[in-house]
Amino acid sequence: MSEPTPQPQDLPGDLPGDLPGDLPRDTPGPAPVDRERTRSPRRSMCAAVLTLEAITLGLTTPVMITLGGVDTGIALGLGLGLAAASLLVAGMLRSERGYLLGHLLQAAAIGLGFLTPVMWVLGPIFAGLWAAAYLLGRRIETERAAAFAEYDRRQSSDSSPPAG
Repeated sequence: MSEPTPQPQDLPGDLPGDLPGDLPRDTPGPAPVDRERTRSPRRSMCAAVLTLEAITLGLTTPVMITLGGVDTGIALGLGLGLAAASLLVAGMLRSERGYLLGHLLQAAAIGLGFLTPVMWVLGPIFAGLWAAAYLLGRRIETERAAAFAEYDRRQSSDSSPPAG
């Protein structure tokens, strides 16, 4: 006689929504709600925009050299420098200083249009994506904070002993 096939509820830590490396559900540790509180949608979305922008900025380097006639040293310094800066700023988004640098990076990407005209188009596109990610992410964080406050309020009222 064969053993029954384990169902998802029988496999701790292997449930839908669990990430690889997460603790199994029966292991002590932060509750899923606590893990969710620490995730920042603003940071995730802004980092994604900066990463894609880094690729674009890196690819402007050969465009500046071949089509724009920009000196190779200047093109390498600006194109690859801004690409590297985008990646560094994406890693700095744990603090508000990182977001300020991200705003400045958007201005620099648009300003690159003086050397390669395609950045007059791509720069504002990425600045718009950055603004959307920043503003929507901030809005989501605000709404999540209110939802978690309501959740905490309900949890504390459910666990308090009845008056009487």
